[in-house]
Amino acid sequence: MVKNVVVVEDLVHRYHTQQGEEILALNGINLNIAQGEFVAVIGHNGSGKSTLAKHLNALLLPFSGSVTVNGMDTKNKELLWSIRQQVGMVFQNPDNQLIATTVEEDVAFGPENLGIEPTEIRKCVDEAIAAVGLEMHKTRAPHLLSGGQKQRVAIAGIIAMRPNILVLDEPTAMLDPLGRKEVMQTIMRLNREEGLTVVHITHFMEEAVLADRVLVMEEGRIVLEGSPRQVFSQVKRIKELRLDVPQMMQLRDVLAKEGLLDLPPDVLTVEEMVVALCRF
Repeated sequence: MVKNVVVVEDLVHRYHTQQGEEILALNGINLNIAQGEFVAVIGHNGSGKSTLAKHLNALLLPFSGSVTVNGMDTKNKELLWSIRQQVGMVFQNPDNQLIATTVEEDVAFGPENLGIEPTEIRKCVDEAIAAVGLEMHKTRAPHLLSGGQKQRVAIAGIIAMRPNILVLDEPTAMLDPLGRKEVMQTIMRLNREEGLTVVHITHFMEEAVLADRVLVMEEGRIVLEGSPRQVFSQVKRIKELRLDVPQMMQLRDVLAKEGLLDLPPDVLTVEEMVVALCRF
């Protein structure tokens, strides 16, 4: 039986504005995430995605309900350090996460602060840099790297601390297409080959289709949930939520509406589109 490493029950979170108004950011979220699962979270701005992400490593605490990570309740202050060791978080802007003069020094910063032995730190750093494919750049200054490479350094800095869960809050939002591709290849490799549990918040539907499961959020609730194929086949509903659908699914819809080709309704990727078109 697959173990649930994250369990969210009836999670509610409210923000208070400077004007004294109360905003309900999360409204009764229930969610289980299994060990080794790759979950993508999508939704319009203000839907609650980032607020949910910050609850997963106790940067925010529930107003009501609960979040448990490997059985540890985030509301237990004595467990916060252990929870944050279990859940590594990568944010949108890599420049805000890079602090050292070389890549390997930056990656070593986290393990050093955990008090790990120097010989073990060396091993953690080398393994983390190799995991993100930056061995050739380990002595370079991070500010000389491309955006995609910087974000991969940020990811290496997190995985050097050996978390079980990696939460990424729109890590490709500031990157060009090549940088996005580099980062997504890294995330997928860590998930598929290293067994790292991944929660990936994104605005890019082409990234969401790579996940095992997609959650769609609206007004602080999970309104759709399922495999990428199950979720994105609901084209009308996705558009009602002011979201895009994957490009190949849009192309499939255009061809169908024009009466040109009767393609399968759940074509998600370029490869699947090629196969479908070849049948004609």
